[in-house]
Amino acid sequence: MIYTALTKKAMQIAYQSHHGQKDKSEMPYIFHPIHLAEQMTDEPSTCVALLHDVIEDTDMTIERLKSVGFPQEVLKALRLMTHDKAVEYMDYVAEIKKDPIARVVKLADLRHNSDLSRLDIVDEAAQKRVEKYKAAIEFLEK
Repeated sequence: MIYTALTKKAMQIAYQSHHGQKDKSEMPYIFHPIHLAEQMTDEPSTCVALLHDVIEDTDMTIERLKSVGFPQEVLKALRLMTHDKAVEYMDYVAEIKKDPIARVVKLADLRHNSDLSRLDIVDEAAQKRVEKYKAAIEFLEK
């Protein structure tokens, strides 16, 4: 992970925003964005990795992130990473593919979310999710 004033701000916001949230195996949710951020090689992608779920899963807004100093390239990628449920999944992925920051973070996100060893119980729903994620990974890698 890259440590700059901006990435530290992103880490604090992610930690506060996800405080108390758990993943499907009851692990603290914050471990997921930190895992992604550890794979990033620059400041913008590290910020997006840390913040990629805060708009979708918490009361944080793009406007609030803008007001605390996140640059447009980070905000744009975060908008793309936030899935509007009215948009078909692969259409959402196609938009992400157009942005290099969103693309690299989404690939890391999909790979981590496809790791079934993270789950205590691998049911049919989990297996279907992984199939959907595999298709998205293949599309984003082309």
